Amino acid sequence: MAQFKYGSSTPSEVLTDLAAKNNVSVLDREFQVFLDANDELSNLRDDFLIPKKSTFPGVDCDDEDQNGNCAYLCGNSLGLQPKSAQQDAQKKKQVLQNWELNAIECHKVGYLPAIFCDNFARDGMAKLVGCHRDEVVIMNGLTVNLHLMMVSFYQPTQTRHKILIEEHAFPSDYYVVRSQIQQRGFDDSSMLFLKPRKGEEIFRMEDVLEVIKKEGDSIALVMLPGVHYFTGQVFDIKTITHTAHAKGCYVGFDLAHAVGNIELELHEWDVDFSCWCTYKYLNSGPGNLGAAFVHKKFNDAKLPKFLGWWGHRESTRFEMSNDLDFASGAESYRLSNPPPLLVACVLASLKVFGKTSIRKLREKSFLLTGYLEFMLKHYFSKQPGSSKPSVEILTPTNFNERGCQVSLRFSCSLLEVSNKLKKEGMIFDTRQPNVMRVSPVPLYNTFHDVYRFVQALRKSLSNYNQN
Repeated sequence: MAQFKYGSSTPSEVLTDLAAKNNVSVLDREFQVFLDANDELSNLRDDFLIPKKSTFPGVDCDDEDQNGNCAYLCGNSLGLQPKSAQQDAQKKKQVLQNWELNAIECHKVGYLPAIFCDNFARDGMAKLVGCHRDEVVIMNGLTVNLHLMMVSFYQPTQTRHKILIEEHAFPSDYYVVRSQIQQRGFDDSSMLFLKPRKGEEIFRMEDVLEVIKKEGDSIALVMLPGVHYFTGQVFDIKTITHTAHAKGCYVGFDLAHAVGNIELELHEWDVDFSCWCTYKYLNSGPGNLGAAFVHKKFNDAKLPKFLGWWGHRESTRFEMSNDLDFASGAESYRLSNPPPLLVACVLASLKVFGKTSIRKLREKSFLLTGYLEFMLKHYFSKQPGSSKPSVEILTPTNFNERGCQVSLRFSCSLLEVSNKLKKEGMIFDTRQPNVMRVSPVPLYNTFHDVYRFVQALRKSLSNYNQN
């Protein structure tokens, strides 16, 4: 893989150097203008529909600002709609017309024939996660896919029955793990929790690896996130996988916050399985299809799994013989006919990703999220003896340990600050009790979006009374 554009420099170093060369400060509005003018990916924003302040719920909008855009910094929760999803409405219409005109034959002919429609998205998805086409499938939802994978990869014994999961995991991951353990006849003591050190939010990698090395003989499955939903921390997938395999554990990852956000090489890293959704950084629309990866080393393995007729080989699927002639690898996990209309939305998103690369997006994110971090630290760090509200950044400063997202903890009422920001057209999300998640997405966010957010936050906190 080619060397990263900015080498070992930090975002702060690069931004400070760029500003100095242009005789401005990183904090100056002119610097934001310079960054946007020199953004080689700026044209990608034109591929998305940006919410307007005049129509977004809860935003104050005067007559002069009817056409103003919101600063949408919430792609970690729901990605924006690609224009092609609407521009391709004609293609969706073709899907419906195919059904209308060809009825049962729409499975085989026309635009996105139902039998084969998911296959059209596999090449683009494989490129995003770093795997072979036959290692990835588009199907179901994330939680369903995790359950399907764990039928195969969680095979507990009396001596090896634990699942390693992080403390405060995303609720659905927790429910999946707990219910899988209970279904196999074990109890909550089989849940082994990674914990940050006291007073810290981030999981130290040396602590993660130490737990695996110490407890590995009793761990059946390591099941962790690629990027943590709460803090935005990136986990070292390659090192975790290698360490867990050395102890005889299977390894799977929830990549909901990773795919489309960070660089992945699932095949090369030897990950056993992973699952993700397509509605966050992949911008395929709320509740759209999930996807799953199974390493091809398992193509000929006789793993237990839940079966459905769509996992049958295409050549014999419709013979209805009930003879088991299932496809190998990831394809064998498919249960039922994928919906062409939803696949069309996935394809609309992959079409945008096809115009660039994850490496290019990461290089923009290096500056974009780094720019946000720089200003947050300058304006809102806690000052000794000061009673002014402060903002603590929970997300790692090291670029290699974070994606787009920055998680912020406030010393004052998060609800009050959030309401003020939303009235200004700043869109983000919050997690209880007092954390705000802000995610500048390089596909469609600008440095101006980040600048606007910080200025709005300064305004919101300037007259805040902590008492």
